[in-house]
Amino acid sequence: MHIHILGICGTFMGGLALLARELGYEVSGSDAGVYPPMSTQLEQAGIQLHEGYSADALEPAPDLVVIGNAMSRGNPAVEYVLDRNLAYISGPQFLSEHVLKDRWVLAVAGTHGKTTTASMLAQILDQCGLAPGFLIGGVAEDFGISARLGNAPFFVVEADEYDTAFFDKRSKFIHYKPRTLIVNNLEFDHADIFDDLAAIQKQFHHLIRIVPSNGLVIHPVAVPAIDEMLAMGCWTATETFSADNKVSWQCVSVTPAYDRFDISIDQKLAGSLQWQHAGKHNANNALAAIAAARHAGVPAAEAIKALSGFKGVKRRMELRGEVSGVRVFDDFAHHPTAIATTLQGAKQCLRRSGRLLAVLEPRSNTMRMGVHKASLADSLHEADQVFLLTPNDIDWSLDGVVDALGANAASFDTVDELLAAVLEVASPDDDIVVMSNGAFGGVHERLLKGL
Repeated sequence: MHIHILGICGTFMGGLALLARELGYEVSGSDAGVYPPMSTQLEQAGIQLHEGYSADALEPAPDLVVIGNAMSRGNPAVEYVLDRNLAYISGPQFLSEHVLKDRWVLAVAGTHGKTTTASMLAQILDQCGLAPGFLIGGVAEDFGISARLGNAPFFVVEADEYDTAFFDKRSKFIHYKPRTLIVNNLEFDHADIFDDLAAIQKQFHHLIRIVPSNGLVIHPVAVPAIDEMLAMGCWTATETFSADNKVSWQCVSVTPAYDRFDISIDQKLAGSLQWQHAGKHNANNALAAIAAARHAGVPAAEAIKALSGFKGVKRRMELRGEVSGVRVFDDFAHHPTAIATTLQGAKQCLRRSGRLLAVLEPRSNTMRMGVHKASLADSLHEADQVFLLTPNDIDWSLDGVVDALGANAASFDTVDELLAAVLEVASPDDDIVVMSNGAFGGVHERLLKGL
């Protein structure tokens, strides 16, 4: 069977291509941006890549075309598929029918933290000998890849609420039919496809509706948006977690940086976790992953031990290098809550005389539309200095954010200007946290070279 994937170099679709190749299918694909590291990973797997969306890549006709959600009407390849009546399917539906069928799906959903939590969960299951399959929206350092088939029955999937395809406007996660579901958090995002928080809650409730009664829904305690969503109806057992409240799963005896803490289940000590990560958000991610692993049969004590060696995920507070005593980190944070928690964790790990320099590109569709402009300044308060890049297509001015933060904040129109400003002030022991959900003009490597 020959499948051709439109939009193959996206994180999800690239992972899907690797799974299809592992299934023994002949796989090819097209994308407007064919470049490393995804292009290298795909080519090493024997997958033919086509630059652009010419119909030539669809001749001779494949048995099935998998269409990514970045594709829309008017795209030459999409129009060719429709005009020639070629068989086509969305990525999430392909995953459901060809990979997830008859498997125990452990899904990680939420506005942010999905990639890290899914990677933690896959690491626990793998270290405990269960060899899970997984499809994660990032490259887990422990595996070096974003997807694999693994052995039946367990499969970990990052469950995204973004829409499925131009012909299927349901959230992707509706296709995954999880037995174990983590809902990490629930906030307004993706303003390009959702009108308000209620619209997102509705999609999450569609997901809750298909979790079986012998499944498990794991969620943080006292999150109004989640509580309201579950109040619409839940037919599955639930467990709650919190890094600082007395609930089903909680952290106790916590260090200020959350790099060591005890974990209790229903007020009974399960074990102690000491690891190389920091921040309350990562502690919460760990609790959720350990709870999900226990539902799959892994004792909590074994899960805690497995997680102690967790290396992390690329682009999630990834240390890109250190020069002259200055550390440069790369983080995917693009929502105010994720920005705030990332910086809080980074602040707790500063060296004694160091400062925290935040470098942010407000690149996501929701950010560019100005939906989060009122809360962006507050999310950056942990930083000692803030450097903002103004995207070309932004719908609002960053001046209000700069004014709210005061003299230690500035915005720039180009990466070159921003880079020069950061290099001028960076000193030994400083940490620079670069935040963007894109390539950010290669600023990470340019900072290290400049330093």
